[in-house]
Amino acid sequence: MTGSRRSLGYRHNPLARSMAGKRGSMTEGVYSYSAVLMGSPILLKLFDDNPTLARQVFQLIKQQENLFTVNRAESEVMSINHAAGRHAVRVSEAVFRLISVAHAVSVSPGSAFNFTIGPVVKRWKIGFQGRAVPPANEIAALLPLTDPHQVILNPEDRSVFLQQPGMEIDLGAIAKGYIADVVQSFLRQQGVQQALINLGGNVQTIGAPPHEPQGWSIGLKKPFGRDDELLGVLQVQGKSVVTSGIYERYFELDGKCWHHIFDPHTGYPLDNELLSVTVISDRSLDGDIYTTLLYGMGVEQGLVYLADQPNLDAVFVTRDRQIICSSPRHFQFQQRDFAWQLRY
Repeated sequence: MTGSRRSLGYRHNPLARSMAGKRGSMTEGVYSYSAVLMGSPILLKLFDDNPTLARQVFQLIKQQENLFTVNRAESEVMSINHAAGRHAVRVSEAVFRLISVAHAVSVSPGSAFNFTIGPVVKRWKIGFQGRAVPPANEIAALLPLTDPHQVILNPEDRSVFLQQPGMEIDLGAIAKGYIADVVQSFLRQQGVQQALINLGGNVQTIGAPPHEPQGWSIGLKKPFGRDDELLGVLQVQGKSVVTSGIYERYFELDGKCWHHIFDPHTGYPLDNELLSVTVISDRSLDGDIYTTLLYGMGVEQGLVYLADQPNLDAVFVTRDRQIICSSPRHFQFQQRDFAWQLRY
């Protein structure tokens, strides 16, 4: 199983008919349940044949998606965007809480995370038809619409106001992580002691498989390789694994790779030594946030930062074919592709 992160869906899909349980192929006693939600395949692994619980999980994901998506006009987030420059919009507690998290990270000095970057991302069209390098004057004209300081939050009435017409917020970069954590909490409330949920690349786990006490095995994908080409395998217990890589959505022009991980200060894709960043954390929400933040920091600054973060680990994959692990406090790594240099 590989983990790589996507935004909160490109299209809307109904619950897949495959929600009925079937015995998993990994080993005897593992039951795999699947659906297509948020534009991505969703996988749930349990150690009980419990299609009712699986159906409840997928319904919970569906409910959460309806709150956060920007792919439907009637969502709470889209209501905020439609009212940009005109009036504030009151939202539910869950949506306001997640917006508050995204806002706090976005306004942090030097942050590579910006939940108002949407106008610039749309102009680039990376992952869609018509993608091309936009004229510099068009990017410059859109950057003023991506200032997170112009998002006004009022905790008293849970309202959100975008000060400029044309501004928009998008929680897609962190919504899957948040939803994965909600699912983990729900499963624990149901007494589940071992489980894995993969929300289109956001992997969240409970415990460890009974037959693999060292933990769940999560593949680290080889950048630009086939889906089954792995650099190695991470083993975790009760942790989230989230990967963000430039190979997920990109196009090439004149020998240069233009990818979907943007520098919010310039409006252009980040250009450093990294191909991907994987974050191992307790919360999948933190994985979503820190893959972006660490990508912006780069390897050396990222490693210094992680030294003071006892609840986070990371794996950096670089353009010069290195796999660089922070102090592996929360995971084990088994290398598969020895053409790459592994270092800690």
